[in-house]
Amino acid sequence: MKYKPLSPELFQHNRKRFTREMKPGTVAIFNSNDQMPRSGDQYFPFRQNAGLFYLCGIDQEESMLLLFPDCPREGHKEVLIIRRTNEHLAVWEGHKYTKEEAKQVSGIEKVYFLDEAESVLNEMILLSEGIYLNLNENDRYLSPVETRDLRYAKYIRERYPAHAIYRTQPVLKKLQTVKSHWEVEAIQHCIDVTGHAFRRVLEFVRPGAWEYEVEAEVIHEFIRRGTTGHAYTPIIASGKNACVLHYIENNQQCKDGDVLLMDFGCEHANYNADLTRSIPVNGQFTDRQRAVYNAVHRVMKEAKAMLVPGNTLEEYHKEVGKFMESELLGLGLISRDDIEKQDKEKPAYKKYFMHGTSHHLGLDVHDLMHRYEPFRAGMVFTCEPGIYIPDENLGIRLENDILITDDGPVDLFGNIPIEAEEIEELMHSGVLN
Repeated sequence: MKYKPLSPELFQHNRKRFTREMKPGTVAIFNSNDQMPRSGDQYFPFRQNAGLFYLCGIDQEESMLLLFPDCPREGHKEVLIIRRTNEHLAVWEGHKYTKEEAKQVSGIEKVYFLDEAESVLNEMILLSEGIYLNLNENDRYLSPVETRDLRYAKYIRERYPAHAIYRTQPVLKKLQTVKSHWEVEAIQHCIDVTGHAFRRVLEFVRPGAWEYEVEAEVIHEFIRRGTTGHAYTPIIASGKNACVLHYIENNQQCKDGDVLLMDFGCEHANYNADLTRSIPVNGQFTDRQRAVYNAVHRVMKEAKAMLVPGNTLEEYHKEVGKFMESELLGLGLISRDDIEKQDKEKPAYKKYFMHGTSHHLGLDVHDLMHRYEPFRAGMVFTCEPGIYIPDENLGIRLENDILITDDGPVDLFGNIPIEAEEIEELMHSGVLN
């Protein structure tokens, strides 16, 4: 890994919060993610299971975590299981955790190697009255790929059919959505590095540059500053490409007069940033581009002000829709007649702003969430309104990451340029901090 491990206090804190939510006499079992085959004997870069990482900080394949707060066996309330290394692995794959290193990272004293843990696993399960299993639960996505956790759940149901089974995800969704100060610091670091990359891009972009060259400038800054790399596949979309919401080809030339929409963020210690900016390729917005840009920016400001405790995502999105409706009227993109005749399930503004405004951010870019529960202090949301006009080859989106507090929303991207005039000034000056 490229990063310095986070404080073990974070993971100890998270485990205490999780075990307080467990039913008496139960054990919770977490598995690492699979190494995902790419082609032949190659793998995609490993990305740890967010639930396991959240509770122990172990960033390595073939790892397991057991939490059993009522375990009668001494020293086994928390158990970590890791892969045993050998000379062959050391030569071909490099260093793996030693038991002592795993203890230091996680703050867990009882560590076993995977090849010596079968009897321990069996004993702890038989001592328990029920088992918490960790499955990927997303109400907007059903994966066709069978995960390690899903295979393990099938094994547990077959091997221990008399045990009660419980779900970890409702607990994790309750806990992970509210960030501790350690997590906010990790996210802020990602944001700061992402800001450096954006300033680098402002200095680089010019008519004739290729989208993939801009992408290269971004990853250069991420890696040179010691982060893992991209938090997600970056969108570098010039001109009409900006009207494709998930455009990732990044293979077109940036033309004089176009606006370049860039959606990128870095990952560090498995935490993420998520930024979107739209800039004029030649350093100067046209009057129309500026009008659309400022409309999006006004909606963003209104939306940010609503990211407060007690609000809900559904009500928030409805209100943001009203702000957007007003701006689209002002731009002449929709009419009063369009609004009067609109389908309530598909309002007129959706023609030009078809996605949601915010999502949770943390260990995943689209982090765990309870869609229908009120906002609470400690949550981190993106805020990303946009207007997309295919007939004008123009798409503008702006996005910052916002921390909800009892004293009002805190914009974690507050020092990153966003005003249209500031963007132009920086692009023309060629002198960036």
